[in-house]
Amino acid sequence: MGCSQNPYLAGGGTSVWQPPPSTTAVNGIQAQVAELNRRVQLLDDNNRQLTTQLAQSEQQSQVYRDELNLVRKQLSDTTQQYESARIAAQDAQTQARSFQASAQMRGGATIRANTNLNQMAGRLNLGGLKVEQDGEVLRVVLPSDQLFAQGTGQLQPSAGAILDPTAAQLRSVFPRQRIGIEGYTDNAPMYGGAAGSAHQLTSAQTGAVLDWLTRRSGMPEQQLFTVAQGSNNPRKDNTTPAGRVANRRIELVIYPESF
Repeated sequence: MGCSQNPYLAGGGTSVWQPPPSTTAVNGIQAQVAELNRRVQLLDDNNRQLTTQLAQSEQQSQVYRDELNLVRKQLSDTTQQYESARIAAQDAQTQARSFQASAQMRGGATIRANTNLNQMAGRLNLGGLKVEQDGEVLRVVLPSDQLFAQGTGQLQPSAGAILDPTAAQLRSVFPRQRIGIEGYTDNAPMYGGAAGSAHQLTSAQTGAVLDWLTRRSGMPEQQLFTVAQGSNNPRKDNTTPAGRVANRRIELVIYPESF
């Protein structure tokens, strides 16, 4: 049968015997492990640095966003201040024109008799518009709600149906009389929009009418001037809707003075 015991098989002869690893091989493996650990540590450090840089970048981006929002707000505030200053300057110019016209009438300007104005007024054909004698002047009343979008100085497309025939009549009957464009509104509070007060609103409205009468209707610029009255001199009680409607108006004031 021969020998059944193999001295190179351990534990019953099922496994092949391996010699123990040499010191050189162990050192090589340890060196590889150490190198891998070094690389892992390096990657971990890089990851932490990148995470820190990302957080700093996000913080800086937030700073830039905050600064941009601040600049936008400052720009909006500046724009509003500019618009308010522009309207205030327009109001001052309007008042100066009114004072100048009054001074001219008191200081030797050519005046025609009131009866002459009354006679000439009889030649006006203004449809349903109201024409009133007021001392030395005539007043043609134009309802603002028929001219403007309520609460704005923007003329509606339908405004021409009122302004054009009115201008034609004034050019025909009063070609040489000074004419004031006076703006009035009710006492309702002003919310939003470009106009911050009743005077600013009526200043914008009288300016729009002046522009229409001179640019489109061909009336001489030196014949006209504007006055923003705001909520002063109401015609009706502002506590009723009908009264507020009556108080929102443009009055074309025809003076005996000629230009």
